Amino acid sequence: MNTIKNTNKITFDDQYPPDPQLINACVHCGFCLATCPSYRVISQETDSPRGRIYLMDQINKGNIDLSPAIVQHFDSCLGCLACVSTCPSGVQYDKLISATRFQINRNYPRNWLDRLFRSLLFTILPYPQRLRILSLPLLLYQQLGLQKLARSWQLPTKLLPKSLSAMEAILPPLTAKSWRDYPTPLPTPSHTRYRVGVILGCVQRVFLPEINEATIRVLTANGCAVVIPPNQGCCSALTHHQGAGSQTKLLAKAMIDCFANAEVDYILINASGCGHTLKEYGHILQDDPVYAVKAQEFSNKVRDIQEFLDEVGLTAPLHPITEHTLTIAYQDACHMLHGQKISLQPRRLLRQIPRVELRESIDSALCCGSAGIYNILQSDVADELGAQKVFNLTATGAQIIASANVGCTLQLRKHLQLQNKSVPIYHPIELLDYAIRGVKLGENGEAISTTKAL
Repeated sequence: MNTIKNTNKITFDDQYPPDPQLINACVHCGFCLATCPSYRVISQETDSPRGRIYLMDQINKGNIDLSPAIVQHFDSCLGCLACVSTCPSGVQYDKLISATRFQINRNYPRNWLDRLFRSLLFTILPYPQRLRILSLPLLLYQQLGLQKLARSWQLPTKLLPKSLSAMEAILPPLTAKSWRDYPTPLPTPSHTRYRVGVILGCVQRVFLPEINEATIRVLTANGCAVVIPPNQGCCSALTHHQGAGSQTKLLAKAMIDCFANAEVDYILINASGCGHTLKEYGHILQDDPVYAVKAQEFSNKVRDIQEFLDEVGLTAPLHPITEHTLTIAYQDACHMLHGQKISLQPRRLLRQIPRVELRESIDSALCCGSAGIYNILQSDVADELGAQKVFNLTATGAQIIASANVGCTLQLRKHLQLQNKSVPIYHPIELLDYAIRGVKLGENGEAISTTKAL
């Protein structure tokens, strides 16, 4: 690998820099500006998709280098891919920003504090067991009432560095289930329609374990034999979105190996950011002589849980989960909507629950500001986006919010609390689980009773 250096300039190396042909597809029409969340907040041309593409082109040509000011314009990108959905010229910005981030990660010398913090995140978050160890003192922090006290006095904001304060702000309530590595298995249905593998995720497995439990119950109730291969790690989405190439490939290979002997018809995931990366394995490992074919075969089997259920159809009867009409605002996660083009499927599933009414919010396709670890690394922009997203969702008057991504859920909960709004958030698969089991929701959206066992 040779990094091109002109005097003191640091530029792209020759290992897959942003493709000039993809760059030249951009005609700088400006359609992307209205849908770009970072441009909405920062209002700088260089913090828009077409502005970043111009910078990529100039770096490719050696006219500018990877200076702190230039790199910040790439760091400000959420990677939400809204511009890909909007672009009339079909510019593949997703491939361009991904290539750029790998280049930055390899070649740009970040300051020591930034390097240390990023290293800490990538050493802990993708590894559930390590995350659980870190979560033990956090559990005490919550159980002893210290979190409530600290937040009431705004101590995290006053005493902690901005990035750590941002992490504390999205910390969900921890329970004993956070330390249960695998959900309780259920008996295989007598009539099996499909044999499916389930990916548990890393952060979600610890912070929102109830979603995986609901996923297994819903699949089993709908005639699926569920396989959960042991020793699962991270799918590599967290590292992939930040350009950590080597770690991304190692995690992807480990996931492929984990499912090597599972003999499943489909591989299912219930977090949108993970799903998008899992479907990219063929591209991520395209040059690997051992894994290239296996990676593509793996990706071909990957489905989002909602995509899968909509495709094969529900067979379990669904019961009302409230006594009266339940209004739901469905929140489109970016890597579901723009990355995987999944939008109608979740809505069709939710509408099958009796007495459910869906309400659409203004700017529903705009990012909530989570974007992996963006709300930790770029908290100012993320906070503005999160506040606006929560305002728009609650303006629908919906009783609950449905969100299919762990990062979005944590981000929305934070800003609901900041705005003193008590609207609960559920994964759509949890609502389907309630409808199958006959669980009723109370006036505040909490589960209050079960009238039918699975």
